[in-house]
Amino acid sequence: MSSSRYLVFLPVMLCALLWGSAFPCIKLVYQHWGELGVEVQLTDRWFFAGIRFAVGGGALLLLAKNPWREWKQTPKKHLMGLSLGQTFFQYIFFYLGLSLSGGALSALMASTGSFWWMILAPLILGVAWPNVRQWMVLLVGALGVAVAVYAPGASGGDSWVGALCIIVSTMFGSIGMVLFSKVKPTMGARAATGYSLFLGGLALMVLAVDSWPRVSLLFDAYVLMLTSWLAVVSAVGFAVWNHLTTIYPVPLLASCRFIIPICGMVQSLVFLEGEVMTWGLWLGGALVVGSTLLATWMSSERKRG
Repeated sequence: MSSSRYLVFLPVMLCALLWGSAFPCIKLVYQHWGELGVEVQLTDRWFFAGIRFAVGGGALLLLAKNPWREWKQTPKKHLMGLSLGQTFFQYIFFYLGLSLSGGALSALMASTGSFWWMILAPLILGVAWPNVRQWMVLLVGALGVAVAVYAPGASGGDSWVGALCIIVSTMFGSIGMVLFSKVKPTMGARAATGYSLFLGGLALMVLAVDSWPRVSLLFDAYVLMLTSWLAVVSAVGFAVWNHLTTIYPVPLLASCRFIIPICGMVQSLVFLEGEVMTWGLWLGGALVVGSTLLATWMSSERKRG
């Protein structure tokens, strides 16, 4: 690996710290609603997500150089696919999953995006399918998920359902990552991320139309503060990551994704009361992270071969 590739770890660490903070922040909002005695509906969670992404996406579009010109130059089906995958469907399942399982477990499940990339890239981009060794590594990763869900910790919640929702959300996030490769020839990272977040956020708000009359009940000063931070997390994190995909090969970035669940687990354990690091999270995390690194290394070696 050339010395320039080592530079990728600094922006990747920034993304990891930002995205990692989303797990405890969203859980803190859920806990705050519980302390206030608010009976939270599923649409309330999607409304909360929609405002976050619409604000973050709108801010990015204001900072983009020529977003309207790039909009006219970009095939709308690719941009809509990016928005639906990276924002709308990913976070429908993400916010539901995070309400059913603990922050540390959810952060660990987010690492499954690298496995989805290995499966979806051949289907969408036509690259080679994983070989036998890579499928075996995927099975080890699946075993790690099962171990972590089996002993998720005191605040694990409805761990199996929550973990499944997070895994499905990473599938849609990986689809969005693949579709970004079709958008980037005609649209820069800031505009593409801005449109993806803004349009996906508006779609989530429309989906949650039943929660609009409850806005004053759901968004007090505390929730508004955390929503503002989450909007920054979305705007900066996705803009930096999408920009990195225009500079570095995807296998290299995929190998760095293991930092994200680690940051999310650590921040959840630090900031969320009741989160504990059980043997299941230790062992399952080691299996998932280790298999992610090994699978990505195999993919890069196979590509060079």
